Amino acid sequence: MRFELFIAMRYLRAKRRQTFISIISIFSMVGVALGVASLIVAMGIMNGFTTELREKVMTATAQVVIYSPLEGMRNHEELRRTIMDVPGVLNATPFLYTELVLSSPRGMKGLMLRGIDPDSGPASISMLNNLLTGSMDYLDIPPGTENEMDGVRQDGTPLKGIIIGKELADTLQVGVGMRVNLLAPSGRRGTAGVSPRVVPFVIAGTFSTGMIQFDTSLGFVSLEAARSLMGIQDQRVNGLELTVEEVFEADKLAEKISALLDKRYSVRSWMESNVNIFAALKLEKLAMGIVLFLIVLVASFSIIASLIMLVMEKTRDIAVLMSMGATRKSISAIFRLQGLLIGLTGTALGLGAGCLLCLLLRRYKFIHLPEGAYPMSYVPVLLQWQDILPITLGAVFICYLATLYPARQASGLVPAEALRSE
Repeated sequence: MRFELFIAMRYLRAKRRQTFISIISIFSMVGVALGVASLIVAMGIMNGFTTELREKVMTATAQVVIYSPLEGMRNHEELRRTIMDVPGVLNATPFLYTELVLSSPRGMKGLMLRGIDPDSGPASISMLNNLLTGSMDYLDIPPGTENEMDGVRQDGTPLKGIIIGKELADTLQVGVGMRVNLLAPSGRRGTAGVSPRVVPFVIAGTFSTGMIQFDTSLGFVSLEAARSLMGIQDQRVNGLELTVEEVFEADKLAEKISALLDKRYSVRSWMESNVNIFAALKLEKLAMGIVLFLIVLVASFSIIASLIMLVMEKTRDIAVLMSMGATRKSISAIFRLQGLLIGLTGTALGLGAGCLLCLLLRRYKFIHLPEGAYPMSYVPVLLQWQDILPITLGAVFICYLATLYPARQASGLVPAEALRSE
């Protein structure tokens, strides 16, 4: 009776140990799956944010800009023809830049004004092709100014149009066809200093980029109107804005163009102009990846614990196998394979769950962002195999490393001592 009770108690303890080992193995598998899924979702969201932000920036800025910071460009037509002969350049358009104040009966606001060529400008600044209201044609002949009396200023010059951002138009409560005033820096010089010249314009259209810094402080007029505002008498411009074939090769093309020009000209690509923004996003992506990868690392310690307990539980079985001729290498391979199966299963589950969640986020967009805080209204997601492959291989490799120590312990058992202790 005592012997049967002893056998029963031993059996129950063995079953409890096996159940505990199984629970630890399941937790290890779940931990790996959670880590892989979290990494895939986080990388997908960071890629989405970077891509969306890049597209927003590139709708309002040129891909390559050539400018003369000191005296401007007086020979821009000749320079434009030279640049257009460079392989990879699709379009080149001149521009002028100044800062002034835009006012309406509802208030006033500082404005970064850009003078553009209405014909070639939209090819370099893509958002001008998709105005919310109005038209590029209104830059020269604004709506409501067809009548000769209504279409001229007090000095007899014709009224011109201006395109501004939607947020700025809402702030000043103006729309297409309404008149606003620009306080030009080329005013009269008096005893009290230079008094700005007030020049009336007509709203020719509005745009929206989704980026508050553009939609509240950026405006476009024709080159002719910009020269008049700035008091420029000749055909001088600040520089040229280029459109290129390969957007992500813009920095290399900028270096090539810079080598062709004089040192008085500066050449910058969109990457160089926004290097701080994208460097910060890249660093944030790296930091988030490292933090989330710790989940996989913690799960690997659970794999180590479960395999060590399995070695302790199966000590007698290992000794019997080795007594029957099993090699240490084959014993080690058994435990490595078992730990690797846990890691592979967890990685596969995490890969499937992460990709599925990313697809759901991308399709249904059920996570909305506060308006004005971000340049998009929902969480963007972009899956890239360049991120998925390293995550998958890294998780499997860490799980494999976690099996080495328990496998070594199992293969190092001495059969005689193991059986004697049992």
